[in-house]
Amino acid sequence: MADHPELSAQERAGKAFPVSWDQFHRDCRALTWRLNSAGPFHAIIAITRGGLVPAAIVARELGVRVIDTVCIASYEHNKRGELQVLKGLSADALKLGGGDGKGLLIIDDLVDTGKTARIVRDMLPKAHFATVYAKPMGRPLVDTYITEVSQDTWIFFPWDLGLSFQPPMREGAG
Repeated sequence: MADHPELSAQERAGKAFPVSWDQFHRDCRALTWRLNSAGPFHAIIAITRGGLVPAAIVARELGVRVIDTVCIASYEHNKRGELQVLKGLSADALKLGGGDGKGLLIIDDLVDTGKTARIVRDMLPKAHFATVYAKPMGRPLVDTYITEVSQDTWIFFPWDLGLSFQPPMREGAG
């Protein structure tokens, strides 16, 4: 697809991948299963906002009590914009990671183009980076993920969804 700035990222994506709370929880537990042998981790760094929910689930399952956040804004609703670091790492988290991230676990819901991941990787080059979902452009930047989706897929996370009627995919199939 040609890059059309007047279209939202969602509109350019074309394919929809809705994820329920149950599925997201199962995927986060599967991620934890893979991460269990990669640790131990001194702390989890959640990339907000999408990384908050998976970070809480992974922290519970791995018994990690220290959670910090890196706050980066990359979307305004469904339009991709310039990246802004709104909050960096705390001094305590940096200290736990020896200044380069060793022993820290970075968690996000999705790696898409990799722009956000690159910023955080630069902050913590030796941290283990994990996402629940990965797209091809960003996948090389993460160490662990569960599900790969195509670059032209828009993931609808459970916190973005409400309960409503969904029409059949094929018109007239209802």
